[in-house]
Order: sequence, then structure tokens, then C-alpha cells
Amino acid sequence: MADNEDPKKGKKSRGTDKQVCGYPISIFFIVVNEFCERFSYYGMRAVLVLYFKYFLRWDDDMATSIYHTFVALCYLTPILGAIVADSWLGKFKTIVYLSIVYAIGQVAMAVSAIHDITDSDRDGTPDNITLHVVLSMVGLFLIALGTGGIKPCVAAFGGDQFNDDQESQRRTFFSVFYLCINGGSLLSTIITPILRAQQCGIYSQQNCYPLAFGVPAALMLVALVVFIVGSGMYYKAEPQGNIMMDVCKCIGFAIKNRFRHRSDQYPKRQHWMDWAEEKYDKLLIAQIKMVLKVLFLYIPLPMFWTLFDQKGSRWTLQATNLDGNFGLLVIQPDQMQTVNPILILTLVPIMDSLIYPLIKKCGLNFTPLKRMTVGMLLAATAFVCAAVVQIQIDNTLPVFPSASQSQLKLLNMGSKQVTVKLPNNDQPELLVPAAQFSDNFFTFEAEQISVSIGQSGSLDVTRSISLTKGKRQTLLIPSNISEEWVMTEDLTAKPEEGYNAVRFVNGMTTAVNVSIPGEDVELIESFHYSNYSLIKYGKATFTIRSGSRSCEYSREFGFGSSYNFFIPNIGPSCQDDITFAEDIKPNSVHMALQIPQYFFITAGEVMFSVTGLEFSYSQAPSNMKSVLQAGWLLTVAVGNFIVLIVAELAKLPKQWAEYVLFASLLVAVCIIFSIMAYFYTYIDPTEIEAQFKKKIDEDDEDDRSQIEKSEIEMVKKDSIKCHDEDDAAKQTKM
Repeated sequence: MADNEDPKKGKKSRGTDKQVCGYPISIFFIVVNEFCERFSYYGMRAVLVLYFKYFLRWDDDMATSIYHTFVALCYLTPILGAIVADSWLGKFKTIVYLSIVYAIGQVAMAVSAIHDITDSDRDGTPDNITLHVVLSMVGLFLIALGTGGIKPCVAAFGGDQFNDDQESQRRTFFSVFYLCINGGSLLSTIITPILRAQQCGIYSQQNCYPLAFGVPAALMLVALVVFIVGSGMYYKAEPQGNIMMDVCKCIGFAIKNRFRHRSDQYPKRQHWMDWAEEKYDKLLIAQIKMVLKVLFLYIPLPMFWTLFDQKGSRWTLQATNLDGNFGLLVIQPDQMQTVNPILILTLVPIMDSLIYPLIKKCGLNFTPLKRMTVGMLLAATAFVCAAVVQIQIDNTLPVFPSASQSQLKLLNMGSKQVTVKLPNNDQPELLVPAAQFSDNFFTFEAEQISVSIGQSGSLDVTRSISLTKGKRQTLLIPSNISEEWVMTEDLTAKPEEGYNAVRFVNGMTTAVNVSIPGEDVELIESFHYSNYSLIKYGKATFTIRSGSRSCEYSREFGFGSSYNFFIPNIGPSCQDDITFAEDIKPNSVHMALQIPQYFFITAGEVMFSVTGLEFSYSQAPSNMKSVLQAGWLLTVAVGNFIVLIVAELAKLPKQWAEYVLFASLLVAVCIIFSIMAYFYTYIDPTEIEAQFKKKIDEDDEDDRSQIEKSEIEMVKKDSIKCHDEDDAAKQTKM
């Protein structure tokens, strides 16, 4: 008896005979594996762009470029995985081997985020930054190879576990499989940003990227172990050869043969693929023609993915400048990505059961290509919404100095009001009250300015001070203005990741200790200032001590603000005595304003992506579904590369202008696609294949009839020849 043959039914059985509720028990291992793998991938990807910006200290453009390069690689490697699985190793071994590579990559990412900050490393940048960059890049390459390589194998391997009479169970499996993808994505984009926001470290507390990458790495290891545990229960089909290789060889031969026979003596062919008829079967050529017809429609599609995948890069960076306080919940910038899977799980059934049937009842022919066109327009609308939100953000940002400018603020640390004269200022003299900051920063073009200060109405002291181009500074005016003047260096950008930057200035004659939540106690010398500390959203309480005296100062913080706090003395009214300057206002544009752009991009995804897969499947020959699947994934990769090209060529100074540019490009491409779709004729590949097979059968029948006729003629000739020979023999005897 052959392996995997059911003696009762007398037909091939997939895997073991163990079933649960009519389903092969092996698929439960595959479903759990997919859930864990998707959790691992999307969890790591959710915090990736913030890791680039705030851990490796890359700027927005560099972080975005590397992010999209990584995503593009994830959608290029499925072609490699499909070839390896179909031609050499088979699906099972390909999944196992590449999952090991995948897990190593995830572990490498977790290790790359481990470091300890020293006192000389105040900005959070690792001392051995090159090692961290190299390790993270190696990790990302291995992850791209692993996740892309197994992408075309896992779902198909799950489908292999069902018998031919389990079509309904197979359909249910694919629905559950898709649910696991979105479930893993949803949970991971909620959990990993929470893990990232935790404070961890040995010598200082920083965002916990090792934990945010470590948990996805652990889930990938779980996915690998679960998949291997089910090994004995799987049906493992042997590799049958890769149809993609056959397609490429046939196309290559047709092109080569066409240019070889360019002279007029050769008859023209109806289609350039017909030049392959000398070597390849006509049915294969007809199937390739159908595939090429669909692939031609794919040419404009990468532009959709150019916009879609920016929700994990540009939109996440945009969210760092928004207010994430939703009342009962405080949303992290990278958690806004959860809106996408939530809306997918909501919109897919609504579209299928309500919107599309309603459109059909209205008598409108809403074809798949029309749905995809509308999906592209919705994505363009999403980027217009993103541009509007960005304009709102830009209107709330302070005016920072340009590369040729400097900005200066004043702090009077004395107990008396001072008069200050600044050059090129609209006001002839400024009055700065005791223990107060000036109301705003003053902008200067010169590197050296002359400042005059007095305490009794007259300008007693005049000095020349140096300013730093492109920087903000605060001039600390001591109580005795004839003493040394101290200059601070202030922030010229929003604090990272929605944190609040705080700094204390000591106006007392004795040193003070300031206890900052989540950090060590900092000693501030007399008439000097502390380093900036990052404070999370919410209420923070600082304990200030000098000798035997101490007090507590509390304040509510929002997102993305910067404060200078001045300590004139320590007493019972510390809460009232401490004054402050709000150098950078907290984020005032609410994160909820991103919901419309997420709604439009997700609605566009449902109409474009889901419909596109359905269209590709319906228009593909039976043995070339994987070829079109590979072509579809290739459009995603090309779309991510377009992000890099457009952003590099445009070099727009304003982010909202870049959003408008991408929206405009997609609208232009959408118009081209709609024209192509108008001239497209829908086909039934099954019917065309049946016609070719029938023609081949008829040709074979004609060939057989011809052979039979030839054989009959040969028999007749042999019979006549033998008869003539007998007559000749008789004549000889006579």
C-alpha cells in the first residue's frame, strides 16, 4: 500500500488520520505558528522607525529610508522562498530552515538594542554605535530573508493538509489563517509599544528597546518550536518543480527566438509569445499570455504601496508631535498603527456583506478594477488628511533659529528687577522682574552682541557675549550683575518620543540636590544649571534639598514640552517660589486627528488589496496562481523603493508638502490605471484552458487517426506485396 493512503476510502490521505471537528490536527500547529510569526514581525516593525531615530540617532529621512528598504526586502524574498520550496527543499524544510534564520535575526535585533548609558553619554547614544548599527542591519537582513522566504510557503503548506473532499474546511482554514495574521498584528502593535515605553537599564533608565525586540524574538522561537512539534502529523508534498522557472525560460526563449528570426522570410506571429511554439507547449504559452495580461495591469500598482507603508514610518514620526491623551487611555505614537488592523477586521465584513451588495442592488457594475481604482483614490485622500494634520502641527511649533541665526532668552536670578538693553531690538529697554524669565527668545544674525544691564534704571554693566549659530541660549543674570554671566544651551527641537524635557537653574548661594523621577539625584552648583531630563506624560514630583532644608515641587506635564525651572530659595512655599519658562509648548494637536487618515488608508487597503488578490486569483491560470502572487508581492517591494526615490529627489522642506506630492502622484497614477482598466477584458482562464486542452485532444485524435490510417495502408501494402510474391513463386514453379 502506498504511503498516506486511506484503506477505507481507497484514496490519498493528507498527513495523519487524526482530526478534530473534521479538521486535520496538523493545521492547528500551522495556525499557532502563523499567529506567533506575525506577532513577531509586526511587533518588531511597529517600534523600528523609533529605534532608528531615538536609539541609533538617525534623522527622520535616514530612519524612513532604512525602514522602507527593509520592508521592500521583505517583499522581494518571497520569490526566492517559492523557488527553493518548489524546486529543491519542499515547503516544510524551507519553512523550518528559514524560520531558524528569522529567529536569529530577531535575537540579533534584541541584542543590538542593549547598552548602558554613562555620565559622559548624556544624549542616550551608545558609545560603540557602529557595533549596534552593524548588528541591527544584519538582524534586519536575516528577518527579511526569513519572513519573506516563508511567506509563500506557510499558507500553501496549510492548504496541503486537506483532502480533496475537504474543500469547505480548507476555505475555513484560510479565513482563520487571515484572522491570525490580523490578530497577531493587532496585539503586537498594542503590546510592543508598551514594552518600549518601559524604563530599563542598569546605570540609568531609558526606553526599553531590548524588551520591545526581545518579546517578538521569543514569539518567533515559539513559532519555530510549535511548527517542528507538529512535524510527524504533516503531509509533506515533494517538490514538483517551480512553474515560475518554466515561465521565465519560456519567455526568454520567445524573446531570443524572435530576435533570431527578424528577417522577412519568417512569417509574423499574432503574439510575440508565439515565437516559443517551436519548443514549448501551446497550452503553456496561452497560460503565460493570460499572466502577462494581468502583470501589465500591475505596472501602476506600486504607487499605492508607496503611500500605504508610510503609516509605519512618516505617520508614526508625525504622531510623536501629537497629544495622545484619550482620557482613560494614553496612546503611544507607535500604538496608533493598531487602528489599521482594527479597521480591517471591521471593514472587510461590512464591505462584503453590506456595501458591495448595496452597490449591486443599485444596478452599478462595481467591477474589481473599479474597486481598486476607488481604493487608490481613498489612499490619496488619506495623505491629504495627513497633510492637513501636519499643517496644524507646524502652526503650533515654535520658531527655531535657522543655521545663520541665534536666539537668546534672559533669566534674572536676582531679587530686584533689572533693565536690559539688547541690540536690534524693537524695545529700547527690557524690564525683567526678579526671579523671572523674559517672555520670549530674541533672534540675532550676529555672532557677537553687546548687552547692557542695570538694576536701578541705569545700564551699569555692558559686555560683549558670543552666540552660537543655529542654537537657542539663555543668559543667566546673577543678583550681582558685575559677576560672571553664564550662558546655557537650550533645545532647538521637540523632545523625543513625546517626552518632556526639564532643566533646573539654581539661583541660591549654596548647591542643591534635585531628585528627578526615574533618574539619579542631580547636584546643581550655585548659580548654575542642570542637564535636561526627560519626563513622561502626567504628574511628576521633584524633591529639592539643600543642607537640612527640602521641599517638593509638582507639575502636570503633557507631551513634547520643554521647561526651565528656576529655584530662588527653598522654603515652605517652594511650589509658589519656583518660576519657570515654557521654552517649547506641549503638543496641542490631538492624536485623534490621525484617525481619518487611518480610516481612508485602511478603506483603500480593503478595496485595493483584498480585491486585487481576488482579481489576480480569478484571472490566473490554474497552475500559475503562485506566479501572480509573486508579481503582486513585487509591487509592494517596488512601492517601498519609490518612497526612497521620491523623498530623495523632492527634498521638500515641509513635511505637509511631501504628503501632498505623494497624494498627487497617486491620483495621476490612478488616472492611468483607470484607462488601462477600461480597455481590459475579463477572461475565464478555466474555459480558455479547457478549449486548448480540447483542441490538443482533437489534434491528438487526428494524429492517432492518421497513424491508424497509415498503419492500415502499410498492412494493405504488405498484404499486396505478399500476394504478389506468392503469385511470382507459383509462376516460377510452373
